[in-house]
Amino acid sequence: MAEHDVEHSHAMHVVHDGSRQAPPLLLIHGSGASSGSWKPVVPALAAHHHVVRVDLPGCGQSPPPLSYDVPAQAARVAALLDGLGLRPVTVAGHSSGGYVATALAEQRPDLVTSLALISTGPSTDAILPQPAILRALMAPPLGPFLWSTRSDATTRRGINATCARPVDIPDDVVAELRGTTYRAMRSVLRGNRAYIAERSVPSRLAALDVPVLVLFGMADPRWDPASAHQYDAVPGARVELLPGVGHVPIFEEPEITSKLLLGFTATGADT
Repeated sequence: MAEHDVEHSHAMHVVHDGSRQAPPLLLIHGSGASSGSWKPVVPALAAHHHVVRVDLPGCGQSPPPLSYDVPAQAARVAALLDGLGLRPVTVAGHSSGGYVATALAEQRPDLVTSLALISTGPSTDAILPQPAILRALMAPPLGPFLWSTRSDATTRRGINATCARPVDIPDDVVAELRGTTYRAMRSVLRGNRAYIAERSVPSRLAALDVPVLVLFGMADPRWDPASAHQYDAVPGARVELLPGVGHVPIFEEPEITSKLLLGFTATGADT
């Protein structure tokens, strides 16, 4: 078995890293991103886990779905895990990937042994005014044109606008992001807001019997960092605040992020 395999399963692009005999760890990216957004932490995680990364429907190399609603996305991920014969798994979600991870645990508790949420906004009242470059790319009427004609440099500026310090985004990761259309991105964002407007993430997690780790940058420009304490209401949840880190700790502090995830996966199932 190779250390790194790529496949398409259930119409989703899937990347496998590490030994398939190791405990499985599913990584779910955020809005409009791709499986490549996890690359800085994959080597450390794959040394201990069978790491499974997906491109959610309509993102990266996965074709668009009929629905971008969070529960529908989670159902597609559940079908993928069933098809791969993986259960139970630890699931880590970055940003809105945490919504899909939470919805997966709600729908299929048999598939999820523990949840790690990274920069996952807990509720609609935690949303901050978004960086100007993101507002320009997403707001009609110019948004569709700017999105379709955006350069790699613009993509990098958009990512860095959510970070507390400049980060280097590799060419292949930028290239993967070209697969997400304006329509898909807008649909994903609408689905995300609907999910947390219906019920906050901490409220959803409190109803589940699953260990939870929350990582939140104290300089996150997309979500009020103080809102991380909303997760204190989740019984047994471990909340880690990362000083000087923005919305993308995977790129800003990959070593710390990897260490915290591995510490959690080593003990989460026994919490």
